[in-house]
Amino acid sequence: MTVRPDDPAPNPHATEAEVEAARENNKLAQVLYHDWEAETYDDKWSISYDERCIDYARGRFDLAAGQVELPYGRALELGCGTGFFLLNLMQGGIAKSGSVTDLSPGMVKVALRNAEHLGLDVDGRVADAETIPYEDDTFDLVVGHAVLHHIPDVELALKECLRVLKPGGRFVFAGEPTTAGNFYARWLGRITWKITTTITKLPVLAGWRRPQAELDESSRAAALEAVVDLHTFEPSELEAIARRAGAVDALAHTEEFAAALWGWPVRTFEAAVPDEKLTMRYRLFQYKAWLKLSALDEKVLHRIVPRRFFYNAMITGVKPGAPAQ
Repeated sequence: MTVRPDDPAPNPHATEAEVEAARENNKLAQVLYHDWEAETYDDKWSISYDERCIDYARGRFDLAAGQVELPYGRALELGCGTGFFLLNLMQGGIAKSGSVTDLSPGMVKVALRNAEHLGLDVDGRVADAETIPYEDDTFDLVVGHAVLHHIPDVELALKECLRVLKPGGRFVFAGEPTTAGNFYARWLGRITWKITTTITKLPVLAGWRRPQAELDESSRAAALEAVVDLHTFEPSELEAIARRAGAVDALAHTEEFAAALWGWPVRTFEAAVPDEKLTMRYRLFQYKAWLKLSALDEKVLHRIVPRRFFYNAMITGVKPGAPAQ
């Protein structure tokens, strides 16, 4: 595990004063929010580094990139979070070695720790996606998951991706919210949070209520989330941004409609109740339900529902030029 000694330290507990300051400083908000989430992020989103998430990450990559020659040599994950996308892609045979970057020191710390536990060849930097701290023509692949919507200038970030890619190299970004999907997901989340936190005030359901201090901290995080989520995307808009950045073969895909309508209330409910109430039987049921609804989306709903109404968007593009021999 490679850690740069000059990188800033994580700040996992933002105060109310810091949250207020972050409302006027987006990049501070990004750091505070993601440092706050870093140590619990994998649990919150049911992220693992086993067959389940390897298959999920590889499935997203294959859907976006199509049939490509594998493995890539060196890959970069932009806005790595805990390393979910790159580390699982590496385990799935997509790349041999990797680098992770994130504006949040806490996220880089956790991503490198995860890579070390998995025995993967990965280094990391605390870095801004709009000024990637690597030389031109360094990487064969750049990936990211749920990151573009956090970046102020998406086109500039994609230009930076193309700069650090070798000629013929590819970028793949997945997990980006569509405009329609974000609208219904947020409303479902707000309604579920309100209902759950109200009902669990009843004495008979007191055991299902998280401590008020934890709920208050979650509310502060939600306030920051409203600041750090900068964009939603139309699939055609993502393709246009990628082409303006200089990519060729730019193509967007979308996924999760029924799965999102089910999944967002479930995730919000899980965030509002104590972890010990969520048994393994419950988690397995929810996972199987998500798989069935995702299959419905892929096999049926994709044929009749316009792509812009699905929740998740992904975009791929290629740096012009022939790969070096």
